[in-house]
Amino acid sequence: MPHPSLTGEEIATQPADWRTAAAQAVASAADLPQRGERVAVVGCGTSWFMAQAYAVLRETGGHGETDAFAASEFPAGRAYDRVLAITRSGTTTEVLRLLSEVKAPSTAITACVDQPVAAVADRLVDLGFADERSVVQTRFATTVLALLRAHLELEGALPAGVGSAARAALDAEQAVAWQVPAELLACEQFTFLGAGWTNGLAQEAGLKMREAALAWTEAYPAMEYRHGPISITAPGRAVWSLGEPPQGLADDIAAAGGLLVAGSGTGGLDPLADLVRIQKLAVALAESRGINPDQPRNLTRSIILG
Repeated sequence: MPHPSLTGEEIATQPADWRTAAAQAVASAADLPQRGERVAVVGCGTSWFMAQAYAVLRETGGHGETDAFAASEFPAGRAYDRVLAITRSGTTTEVLRLLSEVKAPSTAITACVDQPVAAVADRLVDLGFADERSVVQTRFATTVLALLRAHLELEGALPAGVGSAARAALDAEQAVAWQVPAELLACEQFTFLGAGWTNGLAQEAGLKMREAALAWTEAYPAMEYRHGPISITAPGRAVWSLGEPPQGLADDIAAAGGLLVAGSGTGGLDPLADLVRIQKLAVALAESRGINPDQPRNLTRSIILG
């Protein structure tokens, strides 16, 4: 079935992209963080949120101490064994500046190995097969995380309860086939919740909806929701939990009149596949509002500063 947008087309390739990335994890293993290394993972925007998710996965899985930073906020005086940069375009100013100044060995995961990042990173991991024509990032970001998860799996360092790369790809097929329900398209506001590694996914979900559909979205650690954010929950507003919601949260949302979406976690979809469903929601919402999801307002494919 044809997709009316580039973003829609690119969302649909993710199951195959994740399988390709899982296979590539073997060949790229020497360029990725090694067991016991103290690692900083950096990126901007979507890449930063994938860095957050990976940092929690790696450290929780016992592979090594791992921090995640927006590239512009990297603590220059802190010592690391490796800096891992995520940059789809290979041209993002803050990432290039950081890699040109950092003293630790560096690896960049990029879709464009012929861009300036090649001159400032010590090692490159080429994910060109997952590059995108849309300004909005979908498959590149999730494929980066699929690669890094697969590497942890090879190292025996996946945290308890986190599924295999093969399982995630199967669940992504279900997510691609999912049809956005009318009740979600009718919502005026969306709050995304995550815990542990899925908090980064929740942050990315909120960003994707803002970029593609100009939607009113917020994102929080799941346990923080009742510390203030619940005040905006009301009929016509949705709360989407990436992973299982905390005990009692469903009742609180129902009491406030909100719509809870909770289909991932133990016994449900892999949370990364659940993010694919949110990408589909973002595109569907944009199209229902007459917005082109491929060209978000005020954004370009790469942010290059003067």
